[in-house]
Amino acid sequence: MFNSDVGEDVDAKKMTRRVFVAGAATVAAFLAVLALRKSPGVEASATVHGTPGEVTIVNFSNDGKNLGRQTVAKIVKPDGEWRRQLGKNSFDIAREADTEMPYSGVSLNEHGRGIFRCICCDTALFSSQTKFESGTGWPSFWAPLAKDNVAEVPDNSLGIERTEVKCVRCEGHLGHVFNDGPEPTGLRYCMNSASMRFMKA
Repeated sequence: MFNSDVGEDVDAKKMTRRVFVAGAATVAAFLAVLALRKSPGVEASATVHGTPGEVTIVNFSNDGKNLGRQTVAKIVKPDGEWRRQLGKNSFDIAREADTEMPYSGVSLNEHGRGIFRCICCDTALFSSQTKFESGTGWPSFWAPLAKDNVAEVPDNSLGIERTEVKCVRCEGHLGHVFNDGPEPTGLRYCMNSASMRFMKA
């Protein structure tokens, strides 16, 4: 009888200890997740890409008329603001340098007269007059509206040498440029529809 009571007490203590440890681990995990969600230091939406400063761009009307050069402040925002402004698809492409699926872009088959502006900051980028059918599945142009409005930077992200094209004002990813385009430049600016907005003339 005495030995039986002792065994029951030991089992009860073991069970209580297990419940306490499991409960404490659950509470600790919950508090850690809560701290991560509230902490601005680890929140991805607080990440800022880009460099503050000023750039000189060339302004254009929607019918492609050159309105002259202007020095403007660069657009720099936290990722959270870009996400709210752009939505997931355009954010992933314009801010994270992703690539849309070929033949999926809204401006691939756009043949109207007008210009293509940066989805992030509205800078004028390309004219419908330089757009051509490349057969690649992405909107392609043989020249930008103004070289001042785009930046071309080396890109070795896929283990091959390419030239990335970015908007000079907000540093948004537009696509890549290749040297297999038509005359008169011989270039193919292979752009993502999700990085641009078409404005009819």
